[in-house]
Amino acid sequence: MCVFCKIAKGEIPCHKIYEDEEFLAILDINPVVKGHTLVIPKKHVEWVWDMQNYPALMERVKTLALVLRKAFNTPWVAEGIAGIDVPHAHVHLLPRQVDDGLGAFPHKLQEPKPTDEDLKSMADKIKQNI
Repeated sequence: MCVFCKIAKGEIPCHKIYEDEEFLAILDINPVVKGHTLVIPKKHVEWVWDMQNYPALMERVKTLALVLRKAFNTPWVAEGIAGIDVPHAHVHLLPRQVDDGLGAFPHKLQEPKPTDEDLKSMADKIKQNI
């Protein structure tokens, strides 16, 4: 079973931002920026392009991107679909600032790496904006 399936089943702890019957949004434990969020389907599928309900995933992504804009007071939330780091469909959402100096789509991890308490605080901040 993959790590995201274990997270979706509650076998691995996470900082949950959003959950419904089909999808889960969690903070990335190796964030590139503050508020780096992953949106994943609960049902295992390796690639987003193979999902039966891809439009529903994108609806959640849009909703959460708007929440992140509000929570981090930014007009810019980058979206990325890589799919090779974990073999489970997922979308990265990165709240950005125009002058953050990280380029079009940052790939270097946030320094210093946030603590569990930092992640809990960020998750709470985001959830207050849902």
